[in-house]
Amino acid sequence: MLREIKFEAKTDEEALDYASKELNVDKDKITIEVLEETKGFLGIGRKALYKASYEIDIVSLAKSYIDSILKGMNIDYQIEVRCNDEELNIAIESSDNPLLIGKDGRCLDALLTLLKVYIQRLSDDSIMVGLDIGGYRANRKRQLEVLATKTAKEVAKTKIEVKLKPMNAYERKIIHEKLADWRDVYTESEGEGADRALVIKPKK
Repeated sequence: MLREIKFEAKTDEEALDYASKELNVDKDKITIEVLEETKGFLGIGRKALYKASYEIDIVSLAKSYIDSILKGMNIDYQIEVRCNDEELNIAIESSDNPLLIGKDGRCLDALLTLLKVYIQRLSDDSIMVGLDIGGYRANRKRQLEVLATKTAKEVAKTKIEVKLKPMNAYERKIIHEKLADWRDVYTESEGEGADRALVIKPKK
C-alpha cells in the first residue's frame, strides 16, 4: 500500500526532512519526485513542488499494533492477518476469548475501532478493516441471518411489523443486507445511539 504527500520545498534535503516528519518514517524509505520547479533569479529562490511516497507493509504494522495491545493485557494468543488491496482482516484466538469479546461483543468492537483509526492514519487509501475473536463475528453473523429469515417470514405471513432488540451498526447491516432482496418485507432502523434498533416491516 502506497502513501503519498505533495508539498513545496527549496532543496531535496529539505524535502526529505519534511516528508520524514510528515509521514513519520525514516528518510531512506521515502521516494521523492519533483513535479514542478521554479528556479528563481540567477538560481536564487528556487522552489519546487515535490511528491514524496513510501510503501506501507500494512499487514506487519496491523499485526504489531494488535500485538502491542494484547501483550499489554498479558494475554496468550494467536493472530492471523489477511490483506488485499481493498480489505484487511485479523483473526485472534485466545484462552481469554470471552474477555476480549466482552458483553455483546463490546470489547471486540472497541478493539476494531482502535484498529480502524490506526489504519486510517497510516494510509490515504480506503480499506475495509475487519476483526474477529474466536469466530465470534462469524457465528454472530450466522445467528443474525437465521433471525432475519425467521422474522421476515413471520412478518410476511402476519403483515405485522416486528421490532428487534437494539443492535450496533454492524449487526443491523447484516440483517439489512440479508433482507434487501425480499419482495414481501423491508427494513428500517429506528431510535438513537445504544437504543437504535431494526424494524422489519411488511410491504404493502
